[in-house]
Amino acid sequence: MKSISDQMGVVLIVDFGAQYSHLIARRVREAGVYSEIIPPSSTAAEIAARHPIGIILSGGPASVYVPNSPRLNPQVYELGIPILGVCYGAQLMAQQLGGTVARNTAGEYGCTDMTLIAPSFDNSSTDRDSPATSTLHAGGLLLADLESPQTVWMSHADCVVEPPEGMSVIAQTAETPVAAFEDRKNSLYAVQFHPEVTHTPCGQIVVERFLRDVCGSTASWSTHCFIETSMKTIKTQLGEEVAICGLSGGVDSAVAATLVEKAVGSQLTCVLVDTGLLRLDEAEQVIATFQHHTNIRPVKIDAGDRFFEALAGISDPEIKRKTVGETFIRVFEEARQNIAPNAKHLVQGTLYPDVIESGTAHAATIKSHHNVGGLPEDMDFELLEPLRWLFKDEVRSVGTELGLPDELVYRQPFPGPGLAVRIIGEITPGKAEILRQADAVVREELKSAELMGEIWQAFAVLMDIRSVGVMGDQRTYGYPIAIRAVTGSDAMTADWARLPHTVLAKISNRIVNEVHEVNRVVYDITSKPPATIEWE
Repeated sequence: MKSISDQMGVVLIVDFGAQYSHLIARRVREAGVYSEIIPPSSTAAEIAARHPIGIILSGGPASVYVPNSPRLNPQVYELGIPILGVCYGAQLMAQQLGGTVARNTAGEYGCTDMTLIAPSFDNSSTDRDSPATSTLHAGGLLLADLESPQTVWMSHADCVVEPPEGMSVIAQTAETPVAAFEDRKNSLYAVQFHPEVTHTPCGQIVVERFLRDVCGSTASWSTHCFIETSMKTIKTQLGEEVAICGLSGGVDSAVAATLVEKAVGSQLTCVLVDTGLLRLDEAEQVIATFQHHTNIRPVKIDAGDRFFEALAGISDPEIKRKTVGETFIRVFEEARQNIAPNAKHLVQGTLYPDVIESGTAHAATIKSHHNVGGLPEDMDFELLEPLRWLFKDEVRSVGTELGLPDELVYRQPFPGPGLAVRIIGEITPGKAEILRQADAVVREELKSAELMGEIWQAFAVLMDIRSVGVMGDQRTYGYPIAIRAVTGSDAMTADWARLPHTVLAKISNRIVNEVHEVNRVVYDITSKPPATIEWE
């Protein structure tokens, strides 16, 4: 499915490998402007063809003066498109346009005080040598009227020591002489700090000032706009053809299915594959909810035996995900003969975080999502992924706009591979049942404590070890269950939930008493990053 930016203004974020690139995209969208992340290998012609209203150069771990460090095609600067460089992006802009970048003797990491200064000259004028005047305010255009000094988030060892000719320094810190600079005449701006993180209090103001005052954007990106644009694209892509949608029980596939059904109606057939790795009573609950609240009537396929057979003996998480992805496709291909013989398209609830984490030419593979990195090359379907460019909270907004009930929209995320990535080590039907029962306890107790609304995701993990315990004065040697509960908004970052000890105690007591072969419960208190939300 083509990017929806083909039909609306877009800001392109060039990703130089920063851990915060996705946050830049989020901040731009929060300002009502559509954004996408692109690789630094993009040519000037490719970028120009997208007709972006602005470009943001991300940070990154490399040094601009190191051989083979990522570069921006120099012709991009000549396109006349406003550009904002951030951290490495600022250093790269400075170096490529004739400035000087060097190793900072001290480096700056974390919260740093930054002072605004007045531009050395009015570079909005064609006279680059005109002297400074009283009308040039501290902070220039990009940082004007912000407090000085103010706290910003820094994370760098290199810094710009001399900006390119014609550019004015507009901020500095004790260790960084050029913390921000701008060239208003050519719409080039750069900041050494990270405006996209919450630790920079003025960060969103800076982003929005670039978007509004420099790029001339209007807040046109919205849920309603996305739905209208996507439905037109879906109709064009499908034409008179039919499609199959794989429902998983999660919000992503539910929203994708509803959006496509709204666009093409009976041309869509939805299939819920019971892999044997769903949560307790999941398949029945999902089908009942769809039948009650939508026009979709899912077809259920029982394929548990097939998935367990395919996964037998596999412990590596990447292989698990790829195996699940391929098995799903084979099940859909075979089922098509009975339910939709002419279907050429497969609808998936792929999201932007799935794409990012699965790895691209410019981003490392964190884990291959079964619906991205796990798809077989000889797949006999064309993919239709209407949510591919959205973050999770945006998907929820789309679901609400489409009229889906809260029980679907705010259903906690559940991975497509299901319990396969929550069973550490080899997967068996017996282990799946142990985990299914433990997971049900976790969700029941959090719901009883009225904590589900505060938690992004909560679940149990079956560990691939056994530990000694004592029950009824007898020695036991059972599995430990790990509880994972996190807070967050978009699945790209998350923090562990501070659950009340009384709730954790009740969960632990119930699991060891009610779930066969489990004699120990532990709680995961790791944020993302460094960990991922799922264990595999």
